[in-house]
Amino acid sequence: MAFDGIVTRAMVRELQDRILLGKIEKVYQPEADELVFHIHTKNGNVKLLASVGSAHARVCFITENPVNPPAPLAFCMLLRKHLQGGRITEITQKDSERIIEISLETLNELGFTMSKKLIFEIMGKHSNIILCDDNNTILDSIKHISAQTSSVREVLPGRPYFIPNTSDKINPLEADRKHFDETVFTKPVPVVKALLSSYTGISTCIAEELAYRAGVDGGHPANCLDEPMKDALYNVFDALMSDVRNGIYHPDMVTDNGVPAEFAAVKLSMYDNHTEYDSISRLIIDYYRQKEIATRIHQKSVDIRRIVTTHLERAYKKLDIQEKQIKDTEKKDKYRICGELLTTYAYSIPAGSKEYEALNYYDNTTIKIPLDNTLTPIENANKYFARYNKLKRTYEAGIRLIQEITEEISYLESIINAIEISVTEADLANIKEELIETGYIRRTVKGKHKITANKPMHFVSSDGFDIYVGKNNMQNDELTFKTGNGNDWWFHAKQMPGSHVLLKTDGKEVPDRTFEEAASLAAYYSKGREQEKVEVDYVLKKEVKKPAGAKPGFVVYYTNYSMIADTDISKIKQL
Repeated sequence: MAFDGIVTRAMVRELQDRILLGKIEKVYQPEADELVFHIHTKNGNVKLLASVGSAHARVCFITENPVNPPAPLAFCMLLRKHLQGGRITEITQKDSERIIEISLETLNELGFTMSKKLIFEIMGKHSNIILCDDNNTILDSIKHISAQTSSVREVLPGRPYFIPNTSDKINPLEADRKHFDETVFTKPVPVVKALLSSYTGISTCIAEELAYRAGVDGGHPANCLDEPMKDALYNVFDALMSDVRNGIYHPDMVTDNGVPAEFAAVKLSMYDNHTEYDSISRLIIDYYRQKEIATRIHQKSVDIRRIVTTHLERAYKKLDIQEKQIKDTEKKDKYRICGELLTTYAYSIPAGSKEYEALNYYDNTTIKIPLDNTLTPIENANKYFARYNKLKRTYEAGIRLIQEITEEISYLESIINAIEISVTEADLANIKEELIETGYIRRTVKGKHKITANKPMHFVSSDGFDIYVGKNNMQNDELTFKTGNGNDWWFHAKQMPGSHVLLKTDGKEVPDRTFEEAASLAAYYSKGREQEKVEVDYVLKKEVKKPAGAKPGFVVYYTNYSMIADTDISKIKQL
């Protein structure tokens, strides 16, 4: 996450455009670390959110109305007293720091105009919201920082407000080639670290992006760059800072497997899966909303994942035991041959023999057969046959168990895959219901259970064909055997857990590009999504069968085509 100095500057620009000269009408504090300001402007009313939570510190405009506590908190009451009715006169960023200062004019109890400053410090776990008077004296803050907590500065009522020293760092908007040469290119550290230690407001993400744009290895020592590399790095740095100075931004969000991974106020060209926005606020809203959803889904999936993982570990242990038992039965044929040879040569074996050397007519080799001298040759032969039959039964039972265990492992791995691609709580509810019906989870509530309505993912190919992707095994079965027609095409990652993918043809001829896109969806929504390429089987839906008594999602097919598919689905439109 990169709520850095550049994002802050972009946010300040948006604040200036939307709320400068606006009037604060209401102040709310829905959470202990969160404030919402209702501001009246010439273009209508807007809501400004300021959050200082360590995991979601941000400032942005919102449209929804957060739920407020029954009674306002103390800091909220203080802000209402000092700021309600105040007019916003100035909005600035302190150098390139992650600090936004909003200056206001308010009226005191006697009707005199007073100046106040509302300061947002967006610095991860050190984030804060501070109210100061016109002398930069702290009136109060949403977080109190004592000398015992921080040796750098105190943030308490009555204390002077100041920004901690950033050592040798300078504002990157003021940097020139001379400073760049004397700082960045003299440091015996990686290029990314050299940039971070030289300038304020630059995040690791931006430093890596600069290195990428320049074609420079971000891990290469900065003081070892040759002149062309130095020129390239400074040129991209200067170009980016020029855009920032001129208010030219390209808000961008990067996703990883559908989950927000990074954002910036500039285009992150080093990533493939990114989405550009026309507003930094919309970007921040989407990023944290999607991040929150992904986090909540992950938290809710923990219990289900633990249950499935436990059963999966047990299945692997059982498989290991059975495979060892199968290995122990490898001698069974030797016992059978010994029994047959003893039966054949019984007449020529002297009584009381402890060993008999016979010709093995299967491979024309000589074999020594140990004997029990208290038994006749035929009794010895029967003893070998008994050993053979016991091992044979063990082998046959073991093979059946291995098949059953292998199918169970495949099923449980398909559940893990379904959990991985879940994006809503309904997806998880469906998976849990499936595990209940298959006996892996005990139902806690008796009576008829209502299954949460949920639909497969729906994509449209570049050629306009509908492609459906199942999100769990029950959905896979319904998609394949109820939604699909005989002449639709069915796709699945080869020999690995994955979603069923159905390409609806509607009786039309399907172009190669659509086949490739459907295969890419099957590859991406499989266990192999982290690979660049995955082998995918595809076949007419009518060739896909479900064995009697098989677990949800399990199918068989005997004739199919295959192709190597790309796991990049960023260009496929999802409805």
